[in-house]
Amino acid sequence: MTSPEQANTAENPWPVRTISFKIADWIHRLGAVWVEGQLTQINVRRGTRTAFLTLRDPAADMSLSVTCDPMLLQRSAVPLTEGARVVVYGRPNFYAGRGTLSLRITDIRPVGIGELLARIERVKALLAAEGLFDPRRKRPLPFLPHTVGLISGRASAAQRDVLAVAAARWESVRFDVRDTPVQGPTAVPAIIEQLALLDDDPHVQVIIIARGGGSVEDLLPFSDETLLRAVADCRTPVVSAIGHEPDTPLLDLVADVRAATPTDAAKRVVPDVTAELRAIAELRRRSAGALRNWVHREERVVEGLRSRPVLANPLRMIDDRQDRVDAAVRDIRRSTRHLVTVEEHRTERLAAQLATLGPAQTLARGYAVVQRTDIDQPRAVRSIAELPDGGEVRIRVADGSAAAVITRSDAARPQHPSTQEDPQ
Repeated sequence: MTSPEQANTAENPWPVRTISFKIADWIHRLGAVWVEGQLTQINVRRGTRTAFLTLRDPAADMSLSVTCDPMLLQRSAVPLTEGARVVVYGRPNFYAGRGTLSLRITDIRPVGIGELLARIERVKALLAAEGLFDPRRKRPLPFLPHTVGLISGRASAAQRDVLAVAAARWESVRFDVRDTPVQGPTAVPAIIEQLALLDDDPHVQVIIIARGGGSVEDLLPFSDETLLRAVADCRTPVVSAIGHEPDTPLLDLVADVRAATPTDAAKRVVPDVTAELRAIAELRRRSAGALRNWVHREERVVEGLRSRPVLANPLRMIDDRQDRVDAAVRDIRRSTRHLVTVEEHRTERLAAQLATLGPAQTLARGYAVVQRTDIDQPRAVRSIAELPDGGEVRIRVADGSAAAVITRSDAARPQHPSTQEDPQ
């Protein structure tokens, strides 16, 4: 006959007890483990030998049922209360009768302040090495945010302080308030959820995470690594307003702005309208005064320019030089007349010289000019050889000319210059 372990089909399914025993067998093989968490429930009933606890992960919405001997809780050196951080040692146990899983512990140790601070320092060193505290990552706050996101405890003093101070500084400021636990095991998941919702809202331009003061254990959620990384990944500027001045959770180092108190956060995020109006009025007064002083200064410059002689009497320079201009005109005219007279005399002298050397004066002394007229181009006769018999000539004398015909030509006999007679 085939056993259930060897055949598991729709026709031959395993009974509940078989699967329960198999699950219990695998879980029991895990062995004993050390687990850290936060106590959220402690249920100890009188007359029973089992105490029921709930151990929750402070950084995630996960919990685990824990069982132990009630005497284990009573022997604890520090009273165990809900919200306490503990380290437990036990073995996972699967109860097949009800199908439930629990952790059966044999040792429980409260986490002391020194251990908490040491763990915070380790987280601080890790995030610092990754550059999450770098000032260059800090984003500036908007001057007039459209909407301010506020994450705080419901009806808490921190919430009232932020809203009251912001309303006093600017009545029109808008807040998107998200109530979340600010301590305990559910604080981190709730804050991360609301932080993501506000970061996705395009109207929210700055987010404030506010909480009043408290002990180191109360402020542990604001040094949780998961929350710090969520704040570092936000696109919207985040303001940390946790506790009072001495309180320094790691959120102060990751946030874009650290406020000493919730009241200080409201002052940093929301501008004081009255102060801004006073500043605007002062700037307007100063700018008006500066403008008036500039106009007065320019007026004095213009007056100084107008008082100068060249602008006070612009024609004075011309009047002062009019005599020099008139004298120059007279000199020019006189020089021109003199030059014309000199050139006239020179012209007359040259004309007289020209008349003296011209042919008219020669003809007046009794000479004549003979020109051949029977040729194509009449020309003056220079030689007897140019006067053939029967040739036609024109004889020009001082007072006219006459035509003649050559009947005979004789060559002249050479004479001594001293025996030549005047033609006249």
